[in-house]
Amino acid sequence: MSTSELARPTGFLGGLNSRYHHRALAVFMIIVIAHWAEHIVQAVQIYGLGWPTSRARGVLGMPFPWLISQEWLHYGYALVMLVFLWVLRHGFAGRSRQWWNLALGIQFWHHIEHLLLFIQAQSGWRLAGQKVPTSIIQLLVPRVELHLFYNTIVTIPMIVAVVLHRRASKAEHELTGCVCGLKPQAPALSGS
Repeated sequence: MSTSELARPTGFLGGLNSRYHHRALAVFMIIVIAHWAEHIVQAVQIYGLGWPTSRARGVLGMPFPWLISQEWLHYGYALVMLVFLWVLRHGFAGRSRQWWNLALGIQFWHHIEHLLLFIQAQSGWRLAGQKVPTSIIQLLVPRVELHLFYNTIVTIPMIVAVVLHRRASKAEHELTGCVCGLKPQAPALSGS
């Protein structure tokens, strides 16, 4: 294991990555998968149901259409996700840490793309003379497809990381102090 995997955080972060890692990870993954599902539903609305892109707003965007048009909200989610990928990575070791770091790296770029969109929405400046805020890769791939792709390539390595993490060796758990996937020890019976 590398030295970066041996350094364990203390205090709040230490607890979050050891005894509370399972809960924090579960809540985070539910949010991430729900967000990914929103992008999938939006794609189904467009390609399966034939809705125009302007009407395809996912599940939450239907009753709350303003959610789709708020760049600050999309950027905020991308930033919070990046922060939690960084914070929760200390509970991972070995192969699960590699997969989690892959998701972190991809999300870092996804965050940069959302930052660029947010800056354009706030300033009125447009990348490459576009009519609406546009990210770099969006110059090549339409926004709906691009963000479905980004969320897919971030979420899948996270799922792989969590599965590997839950099946980690005792040695890997000892490196991090995390108890995810460990079976509780039965109390020792004393003989009389």
